[in-house]
Amino acid sequence: MTGTRYVTPLREGGSMPGLVEADDDGTYVVKFRGAGQGLKVLVAEVIVSRLAQALQIPTPDLVAIDMPTAMARYEADEEVQDLLTASPGVNLGVDFLPGSFGYDGSRPPSAELAARIVWLDAFTANVDRTWSNPNLLVWHGQTWAIDHGAALYFHHSWPSRGSHPERFAAQRFDPSTHVLREVATDLVGADERARAVITPTLLREVVDAVPEQWLETFPEHETVDRVRGAYVDNLTARLASPDAWLTPLLAGGAGGSGSAGGADGDRGRLR
Repeated sequence: MTGTRYVTPLREGGSMPGLVEADDDGTYVVKFRGAGQGLKVLVAEVIVSRLAQALQIPTPDLVAIDMPTAMARYEADEEVQDLLTASPGVNLGVDFLPGSFGYDGSRPPSAELAARIVWLDAFTANVDRTWSNPNLLVWHGQTWAIDHGAALYFHHSWPSRGSHPERFAAQRFDPSTHVLREVATDLVGADERARAVITPTLLREVVDAVPEQWLETFPEHETVDRVRGAYVDNLTARLASPDAWLTPLLAGGAGGSGSAGGADGDRGRLR
């Protein structure tokens, strides 16, 4: 898929994504490979979005969008022009949800959906999803999870500290500031249902969905396939070692009553 028109920058976040029209007549929020946060943020977006889809958490569709280099020449904003110039090749497009609004707690999701979101954030060590940065939208009465780039931060230690799955497996998760802490219930049930879905086969399929161009090799993992294997190893190790991230969740955190929500979506495909 190719971008055909850069519409406007979205300056709410530090990476300055932009609204872009593509040759499939769709409109997407594009997160650029040349942004200061780097390619690993795009990798986390794809992996966590795919996991969310598997858990039936509504999340926008993802697409790979090629941004023509000529597009930068027609952009008057120098900051945007520099970003486009630095982002040749495959970028990440997130389906634009027109009319959606930021989550403010006035229309909470169902308790069961909230529990799935909290579980996913704990599993992937997502440091966002707090009231200062909810990364949730409400669209057609349903809560949608967006912006997963802050998860899977273990890969930011590559290559300096190498890949050590046991470190990620042992990383604790603090649920006390999670935006859905008071809505989610039955996290034990959410864990049981998630483990029935998140299998080694699924983890490999999820990681395989990441475009090759975004996977940065390093001395410990000198091929793209070995980098994919490192992601699978880290996620598998964390799933097998719940004491650090699940126990605090069950002991400390989420409780309370939720309100009824709409039907869960099944989105998030990178195509």
